[in-house]
Amino acid sequence: MSDLSKTNRLSRRQALAGLGAGTAAGLIASPSIILAQTPDAIRFGHLTPRTGFLGPLGEYGVMAVDLAVEEINAAGGVNGRKLEALKEDSVNPQTASTKAERMIERDKVTCILGEISSASCLTISQVAARNKTLFVNTGGNSDALRGESCNRYMFHVEHQNSMYVKSCGRSLMAQGLVKGKKWFSLTADYAFGHDLLKVAKRFMEANGGQFAADKLVPTDATDFSALLLEIRAAKPDLVISNLAGNQITNFLKQYAEFGLTFPVAGFGFDTALAWAAGKDNFAGIWPCVWHHLIDTPGTKAFVAAFTKKYGKPPENQAWGDYMAVKIMAQSMNELKSTETAKILEHWEKGAKFDVLKGRPGYFRASDHQLISEMYTITALPPAQVKNPWDLFTSSPAVPGPNEDMEVIATSGDEAVCKMS
Repeated sequence: MSDLSKTNRLSRRQALAGLGAGTAAGLIASPSIILAQTPDAIRFGHLTPRTGFLGPLGEYGVMAVDLAVEEINAAGGVNGRKLEALKEDSVNPQTASTKAERMIERDKVTCILGEISSASCLTISQVAARNKTLFVNTGGNSDALRGESCNRYMFHVEHQNSMYVKSCGRSLMAQGLVKGKKWFSLTADYAFGHDLLKVAKRFMEANGGQFAADKLVPTDATDFSALLLEIRAAKPDLVISNLAGNQITNFLKQYAEFGLTFPVAGFGFDTALAWAAGKDNFAGIWPCVWHHLIDTPGTKAFVAAFTKKYGKPPENQAWGDYMAVKIMAQSMNELKSTETAKILEHWEKGAKFDVLKGRPGYFRASDHQLISEMYTITALPPAQVKNPWDLFTSSPAVPGPNEDMEVIATSGDEAVCKMS
């Protein structure tokens, strides 16, 4: 995002305040955990918000890291050495930067993984670049991190805004909801929403649609009544959400209460938001980087292990942090080395990884974006929901050969990325 440097801005998921508050309160209140260091262990640094607005999603990432470390150590560790994760609450961009510096200089971590806020990703990446240490972003999806703010030591497991818009957009096109259609758009009034809106307008202009209206919505808004009345009067062909966090949950609940029947879709999404809305309110078509119903052996094994350990399926943020640990450990074992330069070269040369999807993933050399399948999910009618976690059906957004995944991942912003 163009204003990533304004670190006091909210991240794309800071509207999650209250999401799962009842069940997650104990977790959010817990202090950061740093495992006792073992001599000769290989240490990864893990930074992600564990308190405040981002705590509910951050906890999914922490749980996934713990599971990944357990599995890796049970299989022999990394190059025969035990793997340890040093975990800290990143809190905000300034704190994230300070803790990243300390992890590298004092704790001698071999790499840093994690984060959700794009602004914090930027500050961590700057520390990583100065110290020539790898940083794998698992939650920040700003296009600018892959473009004007990229650097050679930052890689991205999380997918970028353009990928989310194009994935959902292709599904909407197939259903005749783009060309010649009018969209009524609701956009979170902060950096993430503005970035999504920019990409959405680019998509619409290229594919023959137009906006009947676009409304900026304050991030603390909880009452959508006035906007719902405007939607009813406008009679759009499609209502589009560029909202964030519990804005989405609140909007969907009130949309159902008003009895509106215009089709709904969105360009930013986390699985936990569907769970929070519930089967009677969740509706529409949404993009998703990963979800627990993907029918692959890797996903089934991950979901089974996570559910056994925590009593609930993993959310897409858990997938991102889990994959970052697994990819890093796999690479170190294959190379028989923890050297940053060797891992960086290995990834830039197109090393393939099982990313719990239909096809292997790889990091694109030009901007270090993980190239892998995206999905679109469609809400099931309430009567068809048999499990409170399984509220939707899904399909890959890219049905063609591997090269088609590059099309989804191309935004134009990566053209300004200059690795250094």
